[in-house]
Amino acid sequence: MAQQPSDNARRPSDDTARQWEPISDDDWAVSEGASAGGIATGSAAHTAPTDSDDWGTPERTVVRPHVVDRARENMGDTAPRARVLHRQRPVTQRASVTEDAPEPFEEPPRKRPPRPSRPRSRARHGCLSFVLWIVVAGAVALLSLRYLPSELATGRAVPELVSFVPLMLIPLLLCLILAALWHRRVLLVACAITLAVTLWWHRGYFLPTARVSNSATATVQTAASTDDDTMRIMTLNTRNGSASAEEVVSLVRSQNVEVLCLQELSADFIAQLQDAGLSEVLPYYVISDAASTVNNGGRNGIWTLAPMSDTSGNLLSIDTSSMPAASISVGGRTLRVVSVHPNSPVRGAQDLWDEGLSVIGSLSDYDHAYLIMGDFNSTWDHARFRELLGTSFVDAGEQSGEGFHMTYPSYGAFPSLIEIDHIVYAKDANVVVSDLETVKVTGSDHQALLGTLEVR
Repeated sequence: MAQQPSDNARRPSDDTARQWEPISDDDWAVSEGASAGGIATGSAAHTAPTDSDDWGTPERTVVRPHVVDRARENMGDTAPRARVLHRQRPVTQRASVTEDAPEPFEEPPRKRPPRPSRPRSRARHGCLSFVLWIVVAGAVALLSLRYLPSELATGRAVPELVSFVPLMLIPLLLCLILAALWHRRVLLVACAITLAVTLWWHRGYFLPTARVSNSATATVQTAASTDDDTMRIMTLNTRNGSASAEEVVSLVRSQNVEVLCLQELSADFIAQLQDAGLSEVLPYYVISDAASTVNNGGRNGIWTLAPMSDTSGNLLSIDTSSMPAASISVGGRTLRVVSVHPNSPVRGAQDLWDEGLSVIGSLSDYDHAYLIMGDFNSTWDHARFRELLGTSFVDAGEQSGEGFHMTYPSYGAFPSLIEIDHIVYAKDANVVVSDLETVKVTGSDHQALLGTLEVR
């Protein structure tokens, strides 16, 4: 019987068992420091031992992985696990290790919560808003002057200021737009109310009350004739005879004018009109008498295509400018044509202006179908002019719904700002005037005002 190996023969020697016994970190550091300067000194601490090439009895400081694996196969799983050291990379290679390593987790940036809408600063556009308030206040003051009674509307500067009331529509509209864009609610309401009142007072300039027919417009464009019920009419202030007589006659021809009223005539200008051929197109005329007290720029005149009757060189006495008048027949209707030019409301002469408008207004007391044309030196916004119209007369500009027709001043490229030349006619005369037009004439400070009259 074979002899069984003794326990001592199967059990490894004490030196071998001690060789694979784990050691503490402190002992490891001491042993490594004694031979290679410690773990922290670099990769030399982990290199293979140089004292002996016999891997059977390796140094305790380094354990080769393949030796460990063979020992585990011989001893079974019950053998204690040896500390296995992996060769560390040199310090010069640590940067690449860091680069290959996964990036540390970074917390995504926090999204800022949306800022609450900042309330608009009241100081924003503050200066400009103040300017807009000044504009609105000025418009309100001007509109207040417009509605003064006629007895109080003849102050030193009131007539001149009231002439510019229609121009306030432009800045008021601009203020309304800016107030809406800047969210100025109080200012917006003030602008809207002021603009609405101004538009309401001038609604006749935008909403037509009476218009001539399309057939009447086509008829006057064809030729001038006394056999129909329509005619083209025109009025012009010649600036004391400084206007171009040739342009006046040319305009009469091109527009087929049948009734022409001129103001501020001089003897030389009348002769120039005759030389330019005015009598060939408008053979009948009447010139006013000289002014009785103050010469308001010259005399007034009327030229017509139809024969005149009941002519007068001074229909009603006005101290500053006499009023010529003549009756003509249009479409079986007799019209009384009058050329007027009351004094302008300059400072120191408001009483003459007031008196002239009152005399013209007194024509409503006579039983005639009046057609009054000329330089009234007043606008529809003047209380005196509206008093002149009363319930008997209407202003063609305010009735036609064709907008404003500014006639003064007329200097070069400078735009006309006020409407002081008018075509006024009797309300119950069964006539209507529209198709208004303004035309510049060289030498005059007024634009010519033209319109189409139709008898109904």
